[in-house]
Amino acid sequence: MADDQPAEAALTAPTVAYSGPVGGWGSVRGMIGTLRSSGAGAGALATLADLNKPGGTMCTSCAWTKVPNPGLVEFCENGAKATLWDLTGDRCTPDFFAKHPVSEIADWSDYDLERVGRLTHPMRYDAASDRYVETGWGEAFAAIGAELRRLEPKSTTFYASGKAALEASYLYALFARVYGHNNLPDSSNMCHETTSVALKTVLGTPVGTCTFDDLAHCDAIFYVGQNPGTNSPRILHPLKDAVDRGCRIVAFNPLKEKGLIAFADPQSPADMLLGRSTPIASHYVQVRPGGDIAALTGVAKHVLALDAEDRSRGGAGLLDRAFLDEHCHGLADWLRFVEQSDWADIERQSGVGRAELETAGAIYAASERVIGIYGMGLTQHVHGSQAIGALVNLLLLRGNVGRKGAGCQPIRGHSNVQGQRTVGVTEKPELAPNEKYRELFGFEPPMDKGHNTVEFLEALLAGEARGFIGLGGNLVRAVPDQDRVAKAWRGLDLTVHVATRLNRTHLLPGRSSWLLPCLVRAEEDVQASGPQQVSMEDSFSHIHGSIGRRAPASPNLRSEVAIVAGLAKAALEPSDRLRWDAWMADYSLIRELIAHTWPDQFADMNRRINEPGGFYRGNSAHDRIWKTESGKAQFTLPTSLDSADLADRPGRFRLITLRSNDQFNTTVYGMSDRLRGIEGDRMIVMMAPADMAAMGIEKGQRVTLVGDAADGIARMVEGLAVIPYDLPRGALAGYFPELNPLSPLSRHDLASGTPAAKAIPVRILA
Repeated sequence: MADDQPAEAALTAPTVAYSGPVGGWGSVRGMIGTLRSSGAGAGALATLADLNKPGGTMCTSCAWTKVPNPGLVEFCENGAKATLWDLTGDRCTPDFFAKHPVSEIADWSDYDLERVGRLTHPMRYDAASDRYVETGWGEAFAAIGAELRRLEPKSTTFYASGKAALEASYLYALFARVYGHNNLPDSSNMCHETTSVALKTVLGTPVGTCTFDDLAHCDAIFYVGQNPGTNSPRILHPLKDAVDRGCRIVAFNPLKEKGLIAFADPQSPADMLLGRSTPIASHYVQVRPGGDIAALTGVAKHVLALDAEDRSRGGAGLLDRAFLDEHCHGLADWLRFVEQSDWADIERQSGVGRAELETAGAIYAASERVIGIYGMGLTQHVHGSQAIGALVNLLLLRGNVGRKGAGCQPIRGHSNVQGQRTVGVTEKPELAPNEKYRELFGFEPPMDKGHNTVEFLEALLAGEARGFIGLGGNLVRAVPDQDRVAKAWRGLDLTVHVATRLNRTHLLPGRSSWLLPCLVRAEEDVQASGPQQVSMEDSFSHIHGSIGRRAPASPNLRSEVAIVAGLAKAALEPSDRLRWDAWMADYSLIRELIAHTWPDQFADMNRRINEPGGFYRGNSAHDRIWKTESGKAQFTLPTSLDSADLADRPGRFRLITLRSNDQFNTTVYGMSDRLRGIEGDRMIVMMAPADMAAMGIEKGQRVTLVGDAADGIARMVEGLAVIPYDLPRGALAGYFPELNPLSPLSRHDLASGTPAAKAIPVRILA
């Protein structure tokens, strides 16, 4: 892209017309389009050929696993787009900033900022000229270190986006705690912190209980609140394989997403040549936003009825009573709750008729081995933790945790967000390896709780937060109450961004503000001891190595490990036991630290990271060892059948924010949402045709959404084109991050603090 101001996009009227499957030629065309627009060279194709294979690069687009026996192609459309976007030929040089003051580009779209290209030099903000100006690494580290020494440590926050590898993440957590705080939120706080809290409470593990092999042995999958076509296309291959061998998939989601309806395998010559596709979900339950607790309770209610019916006929019943007696706690109280839950309430709160839920219950009861898979449609609610508990309750009934072909499995987004938590990036001191810190490094770690993302933002709005370091990410665009946060952001004394490309958070500089450009995972990382590799953890708790082989976008880039080490050296007092230079020179030394810190999970890590399929760090619930308060798997009682905790009122809608097909989190690759048939505009809101008719709203009409949280804070997004869409009555859907200003910071999962982005209370001004 040229350095000139981008031309205004010629927005056409949004359309809703896509009859094809996920995958197939549409996926191929999407990848080719990104290849052209990114300007990535031939080397990018070589990276794609080795992506997600042993000895290759681990994709940055999701946390799906590397299989032990890879095929010819081991990436999806999302992975190709992320890789090509990383390896773009466009560059954001100091000349770009010389031409454009920050105030000029602050209102550019996310897409236009991304298209400027890769950052090439460390930059500091100069308030007098309102520009970022080139600086040296030494100057940047010294100035940032001096600011950190001046600030009260607990007034600063070290955020991690979820992409940084285990090596950089371990050092980042260590740096924060030696500096003096536990303010270590990461992107998990925005999406799956609900999982970490809920699964830890009910199963004793903060992560999913399955391994990849389980998908090959299940008889049914209950797929809740996750869109594989847009968010994790690589899961579609094992889902298709499961369907082909007779597994039944029951989907729970307000939108009928293409990824759960039809999939054409781009690697299948028959699918491609014959235009053939595989239906994925055998039964699709369109719950209303927040209706999952009610729906899952209804399914369980029917399973219990079928069990009673079988026993009345002299049968053994359908429940795994031996498992329930030996391994579970709280069953009797939960059974009373289900019995007392009235079908009329279940139907009203779920938005689904009894017959549909009974069909799902019959499928569950007839299946010997069941996996529950879920995404942020389950987690991002006020009672998201209770919704996960409702899914686990259903799985426990028939012993579907801790055996082959069964389990509870969240689908994570960022490629190492689970791994970052594993190696210490957490605001909770009880989860940090404090004894090992004392033993290995000789300091007393802080023991007071740090800020999660919501708590950091609350401190920011209160004027208490003074410094921010971001290890990746575009936080201001990703968070609730986006407009309020953006206004407060420039009041920070220090903002430091470790980044690959320009984004809108960078254009809200604090008093002292710095852009520190880093390598992408596909680029060669050469340190004093030679070429380095890094490692990350997938959603199945397997650890994989990753090596980059492409030439860096600029000789001035540094690795995330080198940047973290440089910042730590500048901010902390020297210590013989804090060997920042040695760790930066040889990442295998960091992996030795990880193995020493968690010997039961990471023993012999340096040898094992390149094993085909990765090495398994273990999972207690997978082995039916329950590290819960009761020592058993825990049945839980929801306080409400509505996970949104939102009273229905005339004119109030429940808004879901979601991603398009041309997007990875806040990174927007283009204006196409092919799988939903929406093209040419991101300022849209999807609405049920019956609701449109009731309000007299025409297709394409521009409306304003206003917040309806009744907290005295005005929230508004204008100029949204209405798209008729197959949604439950009373539900709306639109894009993240454009609609984030409508999401109240105060509405979050009560147990974890995860923002409630899947049922935002709004009203429509036509």
